[in-house]
Amino acid sequence: MTTAAVIGSGFGGLALAIRLQSAGIATTLIEARDKPGGRAYVFEDQGFTFDAGPTVITDPTCLEELWGLSGRRLADYVELLPVTPFYRLIWDDGFVFDYSNDDAALFAQIGAKSPGDVEGYKRFLTYSANVFREGYEKLGHEAFLDFASMLKAAPQLMRYEAFRSVYAMVARYIKDEQLREAFSFHTLLVGGNPFKTSAIYALIHALEKKWGVWFPRGGTHALVRGMVKLFSDLGGTVRVGSGVEAIRAEGGRVTGVATADGWSGTFDAVASNADVVHTYRDLLRDHPRGKAAARLLTWKSFSPSLFVTYFGLKRQHPDIRHHTILFGPRYRALLDDIYSRGVVAEDFSLYLHHPTATDPAMAPPGCSAFYVLSPVPHLGKYAGDWTVEGPKYADRILDALQATLIPGLKDDLVTMRIFTPQDFKVELNAHLGSAFSLEPVLWQSAFFRTHNRDDVLKNLYFVGAGTHPGAGIPGVVGSAKATAKLMVADLGGVGIGHNSALAAE
Repeated sequence: MTTAAVIGSGFGGLALAIRLQSAGIATTLIEARDKPGGRAYVFEDQGFTFDAGPTVITDPTCLEELWGLSGRRLADYVELLPVTPFYRLIWDDGFVFDYSNDDAALFAQIGAKSPGDVEGYKRFLTYSANVFREGYEKLGHEAFLDFASMLKAAPQLMRYEAFRSVYAMVARYIKDEQLREAFSFHTLLVGGNPFKTSAIYALIHALEKKWGVWFPRGGTHALVRGMVKLFSDLGGTVRVGSGVEAIRAEGGRVTGVATADGWSGTFDAVASNADVVHTYRDLLRDHPRGKAAARLLTWKSFSPSLFVTYFGLKRQHPDIRHHTILFGPRYRALLDDIYSRGVVAEDFSLYLHHPTATDPAMAPPGCSAFYVLSPVPHLGKYAGDWTVEGPKYADRILDALQATLIPGLKDDLVTMRIFTPQDFKVELNAHLGSAFSLEPVLWQSAFFRTHNRDDVLKNLYFVGAGTHPGAGIPGVVGSAKATAKLMVADLGGVGIGHNSALAAE
């Protein structure tokens, strides 16, 4: 029987493992931490449940497809709950904007702020729908293994000015500065600076308009658990708490993996959902390809890190929406501090996640669970000691929330923990503590990203944020589809259910 190992159980690794197992390839999923999920880990404390990472689900169909491969249904494993508004946006001058799928309400808000921008926003949505069609539906699940494939896609991408930034395209259609910020911040959710990230990422607006924003009952990790159960139901093998220490390779092929606890396995193929630099530099340290690829990767630009504070309160806050973006007094200048200057500024913009707004069971009765994250420079740009600076930075963030949105926060505090760039590096083996791997700029996209199949070791594959198409749940699940097509074709998987179509794509 053909066998494969998938290193890392983030959403990308899980999605790939499900696809391979569905295609008749005996797959072993190997996770270093004590729970599956990667960045979608979960903390539980004093009755509170805190999703560690991704919380915005915008394309349920890419998940439903995973279950459909074997004739199963996502709804039988996980319940997805609609989130509305998608986001509440709040500026420091008091302006509040609810971004939702209710066009009448949305147009009314835009018109009240800047009447001329209603028609501009409609034109922007048309543009977004076009890049969504070209960049997501056509190219989001395809592997770019050679430059010719990039050239083939280039005319359509250039037609929609992919060389411009998201902010530049938003500004072409929308004049009000705060509305420009409202419709360009999305790239930050995948690690991109809206002033640098390719305009192709404007497709996020069309994606949200088409499918909405969702949240799994029980939290994002409930979706992880559902995916693990599906994989196990299909006959897949899961090894948790068993970190891969080395990928074994001979000549131009990998032969298997060895873990830190002494276990080893021989496989026909290995796919890594681990950090791309970590995979090459550390796991392939004994092979020349590892050293060479790692050296090239370290010259690339990496996304910033995040500073995350998880906290539970003994009071409910029904007026706070599920997803809130709090803009600070600066936008472009703050992003310059984070992405270019490596400065942890005195001011900040924040994303506040309030899961108990949608699922009260994620906190004890009468209580509420939150996490708040602030984008910060990665460890290659900021040399401060987060063990010292972290608690002080968290305190400043909680003070800001108490002053603007959550009165009495500190008096109501039941539990709190932080996750710093150093934790991204140590816990997740993330190069420079980057939260999203390679920065999503045009010159690091598609062919210029880590390839879904290695160029030298022909049975080594990649999935997740570091490869095409990039970060975010739809992105990494899309990378799993692209990588699975290659692996099924290379390994000769015998499709079951819908997989005969998968193998032929």
